[in-house]
Amino acid sequence: MNNKTTHILGEDLGMGANKLYGAAGGLQVPSQVSLNGSQKVARMLGLRSQTPPLHITTEHGQFYVGAGAHDWGRPVENLDYDRLTGAPEMLALFYGSLTRYLKAHRQQMITLTLVVGMPLEPLTGDQAKVNVAAVRRWMSGEHHWEADGDRYQVAIETVKVTSQATGALFDHVLDEQGHFNPGGRVALKKEIGIISVGFNTVELLVVRDKKPVQRFTAGATAGVRRLLEIVNTGQMYSLGELDTLLRAGRLDIKEALPVWEREVTGVVERHWGQSWKRFASILLVGGGAVLLKDSLPYRFNGKAFVPNEPVLSVARGLYKLGLFQDHRKRR
Repeated sequence: MNNKTTHILGEDLGMGANKLYGAAGGLQVPSQVSLNGSQKVARMLGLRSQTPPLHITTEHGQFYVGAGAHDWGRPVENLDYDRLTGAPEMLALFYGSLTRYLKAHRQQMITLTLVVGMPLEPLTGDQAKVNVAAVRRWMSGEHHWEADGDRYQVAIETVKVTSQATGALFDHVLDEQGHFNPGGRVALKKEIGIISVGFNTVELLVVRDKKPVQRFTAGATAGVRRLLEIVNTGQMYSLGELDTLLRAGRLDIKEALPVWEREVTGVVERHWGQSWKRFASILLVGGGAVLLKDSLPYRFNGKAFVPNEPVLSVARGLYKLGLFQDHRKRR
């Protein structure tokens, strides 16, 4: 490839959206993928015209990705963790995210180092090493695809894998240049609790002296998906369609929100009990943190806070961690 500059990107493999963060900032692409529909409705008098979602062509076929994709083809909703290890719809979504990043840089070719955050469940248990190896395998190397008819290419030289919660931790202690914030080095030696409320899961992690406290580390499938399932009583909508309405502020969640919040707090109470009182601070991140920001932090007597742009916090922290490690390598 002609471009010799290696860009560091934080990649948050979320189930609700794929998030990237780099030197130019961050972006998220909702995890909506559909197989390309064959027929399109022409513009009709009295109706607004529609702009189709990003159209991605890979070796596996043609897909629409991002917000509104489920309106344009057959929805693909695979919420199993297997998709993170290189399913065709995951590739299409990943390429869609990279397309938007490359457009922001006005480039069509780029060389990357990726720092990837994954949910806790596939990073624990007997299959953890297999899962990490699978992610590294499909992400590494050269990638070619088309987006809206234009060709793109990336070479991914290095893939580093950690947990999403680790990204949130380093977003807290490092600045945008990958150096410690004032007090950041000291904070790493204390006990810091992290609550990540994502689309699929609520994940808990406690770190002390840069090591996870195993008995406080847990996850449960009580993420924003559960809120949408509570709303979707008649099963009339795909989760992607409901997610689009939620992001646009057009989904009525007034009755469902308190029910779901009790599920989230139940996860925290089961695994942390009153032990959170000993933590120096508690970070609340993820798309669910945005929905619960006016209530959940107040359950922790001033110890908890929601960082700026909590949806991008994990990807931003992974990017900062990549910079931090690059600085150390260059010393």
